[in-house]
Amino acid sequence: MAIEKDDAAPIAPQEVLLQLLADLHAQQLATREEQRQSARERKSERRWSIGIKALLVVAPIAAGAMFLNVSGISFGPFRDVVGVVRIQGEIAQGTLASADKVIPALEDAFSSSRVKHVVVAIDSPGGAPAEAERITRAISVLRQKHPKPVTAIIGNMGASAAYMTAMHADRIVAGKYSLVGSIGAIIAPWQLDQAIAQFHVSQRVYASGKLKAFLNPFTPVSEESDVKAQQLVSHVGEMFVRELVAQRGPRLKAGIDYGTGEVWSGEEARSLGLVDEIGSLESLVRSAPDLKPFHFGPQESAIMRFASAIGRTAAATVVGVSLRDAGQGLR
Repeated sequence: MAIEKDDAAPIAPQEVLLQLLADLHAQQLATREEQRQSARERKSERRWSIGIKALLVVAPIAAGAMFLNVSGISFGPFRDVVGVVRIQGEIAQGTLASADKVIPALEDAFSSSRVKHVVVAIDSPGGAPAEAERITRAISVLRQKHPKPVTAIIGNMGASAAYMTAMHADRIVAGKYSLVGSIGAIIAPWQLDQAIAQFHVSQRVYASGKLKAFLNPFTPVSEESDVKAQQLVSHVGEMFVRELVAQRGPRLKAGIDYGTGEVWSGEEARSLGLVDEIGSLESLVRSAPDLKPFHFGPQESAIMRFASAIGRTAAATVVGVSLRDAGQGLR
């Protein structure tokens, strides 16, 4: 029987050792890579966990801040400031310059220990005297409760009921080109009885007194109602002038009829004693560099500003379309 000879060469012990070392090194590399991957995953999980926790904490705060901003509410002040309260536009119920909107802003400004000076920034043609009266009474009561200097600063206009409010401040500042005054009263009802008569329409009015309906625009004006209307506005105008003298008497120029209802420039108003100095909110702040202005409102909410912008855009679009159509019609 023949015995086959194995031609394979025997493996040297050192080769076996080298192969073993190579395998061990590869296992070490794989283990390290697994550890690094695991560390990355744990780090990512920690980041996600921190992010979710932060979101749960920050989101309610951000939502609250957004709500306060939309509502026109702000935090602070956190340092000594000049508290600015604005009276902008017509002073009437339901407007931004109504007593219901202005008085809360005044209360916030006066009650804040950080407010060292209250500024009433006015840019208004006037409006309802009763609304202005509520605002001036609030200023008087708040000043007694929280004694602070009060300055009225007139921007483009401070007329009629707006000036009535301004003259209750310690001093009045206006620009050179500001319009100031219009001290007096006015009633301007529509008289439509002749217009509706053209259509053979009339209105039958039953009133408990002969002057109960004296401002009804659909009935002819009687001599008595005409006299009553004039007496009413004259009386209110005289009260306005008396209040002016009571508030600013020593500063008023002698021999001037302040009850004509006319409007003066800021420079003229200063010479007449209706204004104490020429300036602006910026000049007042520059005179007290340690005090920055802090606005208490009232101001339109973000939603109202957005709605106003949409309304203006829509109006401009309608006007543009109308003008375009008119131009095509002229061709």
